[in-house]
Amino acid sequence: MDTVTLGAGALSVSKICLGTMTFGEQNSEAEAHSQLDYAFERGVTFIDTAEMYPVMPRAETQGRTESYIGSWLKKSGRRGEVVLASKIAGPNPHAHWLRGGKNDFDAANLRAAVESSLRRLQCERIDLYQLHWPSRNVPIFGANAFEPQAERASVAIEDTLATLGQLIEQGKIGQIGVSNESPWGVSEFIKQSELKGLPRIASVQNLYNLTARNFETSLLNENCFRDRVGLLAYSPLAFGQLSGKYLDDPKAAGRLTLFPPTWSPRYLRPAVLAATARYAALARAHGMTPAQMALAWCYSRWFVASTIIGATTLAQLQENIDAYATRLPDEVVARIDAIHASLPNPGQ
Repeated sequence: MDTVTLGAGALSVSKICLGTMTFGEQNSEAEAHSQLDYAFERGVTFIDTAEMYPVMPRAETQGRTESYIGSWLKKSGRRGEVVLASKIAGPNPHAHWLRGGKNDFDAANLRAAVESSLRRLQCERIDLYQLHWPSRNVPIFGANAFEPQAERASVAIEDTLATLGQLIEQGKIGQIGVSNESPWGVSEFIKQSELKGLPRIASVQNLYNLTARNFETSLLNENCFRDRVGLLAYSPLAFGQLSGKYLDDPKAAGRLTLFPPTWSPRYLRPAVLAATARYAALARAHGMTPAQMALAWCYSRWFVASTIIGATTLAQLQENIDAYATRLPDEVVARIDAIHASLPNPGQ
């Protein structure tokens, strides 16, 4: 497994990152441990989690994912061999179970979130600490239009960075990153860090897959290249849609059938289904599974620092990791681009 230095920092991560949002909902603790063992054996030493996991987020299970990872770290004794990433949830008044629904990126919330995550993870330091979504009003999670009337009070970026800097000095976190961010947001984080001598973000964890390629043309790609911010690509299989399993069986077990459609409506859009069918046909015509092609394509993008994969079975995890060895012929890449040109970004 190849590794890469993340952003302008000194954090070396594997090119595949194990996403864990199923741990505690779709996967038991024993299953979570089996996935972690297998991924580690295959050279995947980068683990991503979040305080709000598992998905679907709810009070009864919040924090369970981190707890499962923590028990594995304690049992395996491998804390020093893995890069551990977690995230603080952004403002969400509906998530009343997270600090009374008033969670934001101010000093009190950041400190409380970090301490709680460290306790669940049973460790003294989180290597990469990320802001799960912005404090300010930004269209995310399938919303594509900026709505000025949705403006809200938000914590100033420089204030957030100042507190994160204190947590770094205390040794509780290492590098920092953002998630679900915009070009303006990434630029502002860099600007404030340079103007005020504050910690610099090393990564941005954003959506990127065959049905959602906005990163390539949103200027975020150039922002990240010039400012040395690594992309951690999440949802490379579009909640399993790009595996093709829902084409064969619309009621197949998975996130899109287990959870209410309101959670991920973008992956149920007619254009996503149409694009998925064409990508799946292309993969099969060239002797690949749809998941293998979708992941191999994502793994091969020059600007993707690490791709976050997730699975509910070891067989899925094996296929996802095996796809790293797949090299797509130029003809296949050209056909992928042609499909994208006719059905651009339906899952964005």
